[in-house]
Amino acid sequence: MIELIFIFIIGTSIGSFLNVVIYRTEKGISIINPPSFCPECKSKIKWYDNIPIISYIILKGRCRNCLNKISIQYPLIEFITGFITLVIFLKWGKSNLVWFLFFSAISYLLILISAIDFKTMMLSDLFSYLLAFSGMASSFSNPIFEGSNLIKLRESFSGILTGAAIIYLIMKIGKIIYKKDAIGEGDIFLLGAIGSFVGGYGIIDVLIIASFIGALYGVSLMFLQKLNRFSYIPFGPFLAIGSFLKVYFNIKVFNIFS
Repeated sequence: MIELIFIFIIGTSIGSFLNVVIYRTEKGISIINPPSFCPECKSKIKWYDNIPIISYIILKGRCRNCLNKISIQYPLIEFITGFITLVIFLKWGKSNLVWFLFFSAISYLLILISAIDFKTMMLSDLFSYLLAFSGMASSFSNPIFEGSNLIKLRESFSGILTGAAIIYLIMKIGKIIYKKDAIGEGDIFLLGAIGSFVGGYGIIDVLIIASFIGALYGVSLMFLQKLNRFSYIPFGPFLAIGSFLKVYFNIKVFNIFS
């Protein structure tokens, strides 16, 4: 139990850093300097006000200095990162330590990509490149790939090509049908990067899972009159969720219906 609590705390601490990267990437400022500060009053945040989740609760979601509200994003990202780190550890922490470390890093990148896309409707190519590199570098330990190391590496590389090609084709078809860009170019790099750790066939599973979850999200917002059928919604977060579920549960969509 103590071990699991420790893993969760480590995950929330990483989530705290991810919050910094998300905010500063969005604002186009260095992730190193200056030290953590309040987005509203710019005052430096003391270490005891920067404890993941706990500080937010103690401060009742407000800055100690200016009393402005702190976005719920901060404890939410910290909790999600801690939870994801924990569940990955429970599955692979002792049986496949290398994959636990790599897939944790991959998941952190997916969280960054999702949060930034959700807030700005933009995808960072840099994070997609890092994702692709991580996927290829970890292909030898990837539990959903089978065969020799060379075959696993080839599967990772083919996933990159397949993912990029499919989303590019969807983008072109969408533009013909809707007379405008239905999918951003950033999605090409992202789905290609996802292919590096789900493989060529896995891309289809990810697209189906992501489309299903995205459709549920879109229909729910339409029902609540938060958007209409012509509104854009970021697809990156759903691709991220789909790829995580694909790997964690090794989902093979067509097998479910066979």
